Amino acid sequence: MTAPTLATTWVRVCALEDLAVERGAAALVDDVQVALVRLVDDTVLAVQQLDPFCGSYVMSRGIVGSRAVDGVSVPTLASPMYKQVFDLRTGSCLDTVGRVPLDGQDADLRTWPVRVVAGVVEVGAGADAAPGAGTTS
Repeated sequence: MTAPTLATTWVRVCALEDLAVERGAAALVDDVQVALVRLVDDTVLAVQQLDPFCGSYVMSRGIVGSRAVDGVSVPTLASPMYKQVFDLRTGSCLDTVGRVPLDGQDADLRTWPVRVVAGVVEVGAGADAAPGAGTTS
């Protein structure tokens, strides 16, 4: 018996040109606040807007950068509050800056799949949306 194949539901969020390069923007996807970040190569990545270390919805205001992880440069987002650094591709917290997340929060950020189709940014939504890195079509 094979497992059922789940299709991702794509939600149109904005035009790619509406996102500033290497800046965050907040969006509401399936009633969840998401932080979108457009990289220099026009890849768009999406992580949760909620900062797990301070409990505020501020990640779209974070500092976009990069960091070497296992010898590979990865795009990062630093929290504007306490400066924890997260891998934008995976949501993994790379630097806790000596803090622990608030009770019940995971240190890592949730991610959403993102694609750009004909200049429109779409975010994968619903229970069937598998986390993943952004793509450009």
